[in-house]
Amino acid sequence: MGNFDFGVIRDALPYLFGTGMTFTLTLTALAGLAGLGIGTLLALMRLSPLKALAVPATIYVNTMRSIPLLLVIFWFYFLVPYLGAWILRAPRPIHVGAFNSAVITFSMFEAAYFCEIMRAGIQSVARGQVHAGMALGLTSRQTMFSIVLPQAIRNMVPSLLTRVIILFQDTSLVYVLALTDFLGAAAKIGQRDGRLVELYVFVAVVYILISFTASQSVKLLEKRLIPAR
Repeated sequence: MGNFDFGVIRDALPYLFGTGMTFTLTLTALAGLAGLGIGTLLALMRLSPLKALAVPATIYVNTMRSIPLLLVIFWFYFLVPYLGAWILRAPRPIHVGAFNSAVITFSMFEAAYFCEIMRAGIQSVARGQVHAGMALGLTSRQTMFSIVLPQAIRNMVPSLLTRVIILFQDTSLVYVLALTDFLGAAAKIGQRDGRLVELYVFVAVVYILISFTASQSVKLLEKRLIPAR
């Protein structure tokens, strides 16, 4: 530790958090919200008695859960522009952009995992609740959104938040698109100043602190929700 330069970390803080961490949190929030919305739709499709809805949703979820995220990022960024040009009959590849590619890719990938969490949460609600809603004259849609989902969401909150923590950690994979997330910002400064060890150690500590604190908060929240079930 004698050669460890804390001054490099201190000087890099504005860039690390102002640019890197801001990007990481922005991507986490956008992909988390979009993935949750798509995942909810997929969960409802998977639970549908109509095979025309259930089968495609099942194939999508199982496919996404079987492919590494890094491979999905590569596929979307490099193939979708050409696929879009072929569909639209454009003379050249359509422009998607690295940031848009990252948001869309993470959203689509996380949707598969959010779907399974949502599906499990919905199935955890007793069928008697559904029957009670139907007995009151509610439609299937009204029963789902007024009775089932409110209870299911309470059961799913810990698992959903845990998945968001994983998403926060996975955002570091955007380095393959030359985007500057928290880890990417540290790598740039470390390579410029020849101090990769200091920057990587600092990034690891920050990730550990944020993830551990978030995980403990989820556990506390889960304990508070258990008596309400």
